[in-house]
Amino acid sequence: MIIDATTGMSVVGGAADGEAALEALRRPECRSDVVLMDINMPGIDGIEATRRLLAAPGAPRVVMLTTFDTETLLVEALQAGASGFLVKDAGAMELVAAIRAAAAGEAPIAPRLMRRLVDSFVLTARAPHEGPTGPPPCDTSLDTLTAREREILAAVGLGLTNSEIAVRFHVAESTVKTHLGSVLRKLGLRDRVQAVILARTVGGSAPKDAE
Repeated sequence: MIIDATTGMSVVGGAADGEAALEALRRPECRSDVVLMDINMPGIDGIEATRRLLAAPGAPRVVMLTTFDTETLLVEALQAGASGFLVKDAGAMELVAAIRAAAAGEAPIAPRLMRRLVDSFVLTARAPHEGPTGPPPCDTSLDTLTAREREILAAVGLGLTNSEIAVRFHVAESTVKTHLGSVLRKLGLRDRVQAVILARTVGGSAPKDAE
């Protein structure tokens, strides 16, 4: 009801479990930009469904629906390729904002999940993992970044959106997207989620007077 009542959005399908979701998403009428995926489901759970879904080219972005106390599952969902995490009791505005952010290529993560997610991932990622996301590369040197790119990375690590970063640095949102894309490319990061983890684990500060 919330999504269908929002301008520019519509629900194209729904499913009760992971297997039904994968089957539905194969149908042309259910082609979507964003999938809201519950983690705990009977049969194929949300993590495995996400892994299978994202193995196909042109797959939609996946935002996981989760509870506050499932750190291990959050890490597994990240490794499966999920783009964001939303708490189930999120309000209507937060839900809509997360969907829009995911569709725009950002990584919406509920603020109260951010620290748990990063801390758990850092501990879990000490052992090798395979998957479409995985831990950030071992080479985390920021020497290849410009001063402005380091500022953008630090802001991403604080959980700021592109629009919030644009306001902070008095630049256009498109400029932020360009800088962030350059950061991901230079550091070999898959997406914004990895950038957040790297920024939190490296913990470096950006110059205050970067141009």
